[in-house]
Amino acid sequence: MILDLHRQGLSLSAIARQTGLDRKTIRRYIERDLEPPAYTPRPACVSKIAAFEAYLRERVTAHPELTASRLHRELRDLGFAGGYTTVKVFLRTIRPSASAGFEVRFETPPGRQAQVDFAHFRTVFTDEPGIDRVVWLFSLVLGHSRMLWGRFVPQQDMQAVLRCHAAAFEALGGAPTEILYDRMRTVVDREVPQGSPNDGPQAGHIVYNRTLVELLPVLWTHNLS
Repeated sequence: MILDLHRQGLSLSAIARQTGLDRKTIRRYIERDLEPPAYTPRPACVSKIAAFEAYLRERVTAHPELTASRLHRELRDLGFAGGYTTVKVFLRTIRPSASAGFEVRFETPPGRQAQVDFAHFRTVFTDEPGIDRVVWLFSLVLGHSRMLWGRFVPQQDMQAVLRCHAAAFEALGGAPTEILYDRMRTVVDREVPQGSPNDGPQAGHIVYNRTLVELLPVLWTHNLS
């Protein structure tokens, strides 16, 4: 085509506009009396798994739990010459998406249980600009209603724990039958490993702070009366 256009008297620029080739490339072909190679479209590649797609769809629809390795073995018995990865990739496109399971919520009767924990936060108070302070959030969450009572305190000590319990019971109008603690250092004295010979019946149990154990029933009784 380049040589024909050149013989017709077209300039390099005109040939470049018609062919989309660079002028230097056109000049090189003209000087060598050559035509650029004509490329034919590459024949479409037929996937090895194409002949087995219907079989795989039928098997996966009937039995979604079948693994790629199992189906690959079945296809090999049917004459499939492709690899395991080919089967695995194709199965991703046809396998039904797994439905999300229902979350089983742990339920407790009203008034039965509450959970208590501390969380720490860093903040800067307006009366002390530039000074980073740590404050603690005492939170008590009722197990049945998920109602939360919280209060920020400057430190996580037994005095703050008892005051927050009393304030929470008063605000909620009563006290739960039991309270769960997430190994708070103020509440838990120590955890005795299973099989400890010197701790007798305490082995395998959590030992709680004696002050809390003695005073918490007083707060309970006061708020249940």
